[in-house]
Amino acid sequence: MVYITRGLAETLLRLGEDRDPESITIRLSVLPASELDDAGLPPETPVFTHFYMPEAGGSVGAVFGIDLGTPPGQTQGLFVSHPVGDLSISERDDLAEVVFVAVPPWDDESLAAFDRSGRRKDLEIVDAEPPEERVA
Repeated sequence: MVYITRGLAETLLRLGEDRDPESITIRLSVLPASELDDAGLPPETPVFTHFYMPEAGGSVGAVFGIDLGTPPGQTQGLFVSHPVGDLSISERDDLAEVVFVAVPPWDDESLAAFDRSGRRKDLEIVDAEPPEERVA
């Protein structure tokens, strides 16, 4: 079973729709359920909660070939939109431990999770919020 917060799922679907007819790939990270408000899951359960925009750190990456937009080792999944295609992993997709794929019409039924070998995983959208982050 793969868990994702409702807020993240809705945001990813909106980003996929906004980018349509182009595809988008976004790195995703998890928090343990114990850090979420009212997750209703065992405390150690990983829940996808955050994303890193692909454009973050792009200018430095373009010059030096370094991805500063994503903290190293901190993403456990990817979101990939397929504006024209099937709800499955394609040969062109980057792979990760978990790959979320979305297709039009960009609703909850248009979002699925797969393991890195392309097998579909059960997906549950969790009505929980990650802790509020503050910039020091």
